[in-house]
Amino acid sequence: MKNTTFGQLFGCLMLMFPLVSQAQKDSTQSKFFLTRIINKMTGDSLDPGKPRLLLYPTLGYTPETSWEVGLSVLSLFHAKNDEHRSRLSEIQAFTFYTVNRQVGLWMDHAIYTQDNNWFFLGRWRWQQFPLLYYGIGPNTPKNNSAVVEGEQGMIRQRILRKIKGNLFFGPQLDWQAIYKPVFTVNEGPTHMPPGTAGSSNLGLGAGLVYDTRENVLNVRKGYFAEIAWFDYQRKWGSDFNFTNLTLDFRGYWPMKNPQQVLAVQAFGQFQGGQAPFNQLALLGGDGLMRGYYLGRFRDRAYAAVAAEYRFLPFPFSKRFGGTVFASAGTVGPSLGQMQWKNIRPAAGLGLRYLIFPGKDIYVRIDFAFTPEGNGFYFYNGEAF
Repeated sequence: MKNTTFGQLFGCLMLMFPLVSQAQKDSTQSKFFLTRIINKMTGDSLDPGKPRLLLYPTLGYTPETSWEVGLSVLSLFHAKNDEHRSRLSEIQAFTFYTVNRQVGLWMDHAIYTQDNNWFFLGRWRWQQFPLLYYGIGPNTPKNNSAVVEGEQGMIRQRILRKIKGNLFFGPQLDWQAIYKPVFTVNEGPTHMPPGTAGSSNLGLGAGLVYDTRENVLNVRKGYFAEIAWFDYQRKWGSDFNFTNLTLDFRGYWPMKNPQQVLAVQAFGQFQGGQAPFNQLALLGGDGLMRGYYLGRFRDRAYAAVAAEYRFLPFPFSKRFGGTVFASAGTVGPSLGQMQWKNIRPAAGLGLRYLIFPGKDIYVRIDFAFTPEGNGFYFYNGEAF
């Protein structure tokens, strides 16, 4: 994991310069072409029910990728353009290239049909880049990693039908593959885990979701709770036999000042059987456990909790906001074998900019701090 430097922070702030320019010119009619374009795409002059589409270049940094350049597309809409009968749907697509020779194409979506009768929730990934493997367990040393070159693909899709009110149920699938991984051990772990020759695994299952959120990218009040079960079997094409249970709870409470929100997430992932190394429960990433490299700690069980206080926006600004957050989590061979002494803490703060006033969507820059180092993240929407 690389520490964030002042130069990295400066680079990301420079990326925000066109947005800052817009904020400074809100009260006057701008004569600059770029500002007029941003106004047209993100301003409140459009009908709130009308869809928004934003295409823009990106510059970012995370511990997993280091510096990256890319292109993002963000689509926001209501079914049949009716904001009163359906929740806000979002589709994000992102392609990137990093200084570590990493290439990827990501797409996330949360789509509601009219009257929220159907809910399509998905995450698709393709990426080709070296990743770090530290070993399995809660106590793997930081300076003892192997480099894994490989190509990865993932399609996780839920098709959920409203049962009653805010309760949804339906089938889901999870396909993940890693092709021809090459381990460069150096001084890293000498024990090679299951899946080092590559694998392709298809999980079929079902999910039960309770969801009262109105805006997936920026929730100001409501709840999200999910129980998801996947079964991966050789008889339907998987290379490994294992099961995966995920429990996810998120709560959002507006404070006395409605522009301030307390958000909490509790998450657990528990596996049975033998999963390949790339599909074990992974601690880290850009969401719940910001500050840790994704997969810094991995095992068959993972539990974490996070709390975040959001200012959306600050009292003295129309578009700039911020957040402070803290989290803790650990992994283990099973839930019963997790130990308090292995809990890993993280904390941080973030800057927000209101890019879509009509849809209440912010872009975020987060700075996370851990005993092992720092993390720096730039994304659309909140971390959870």
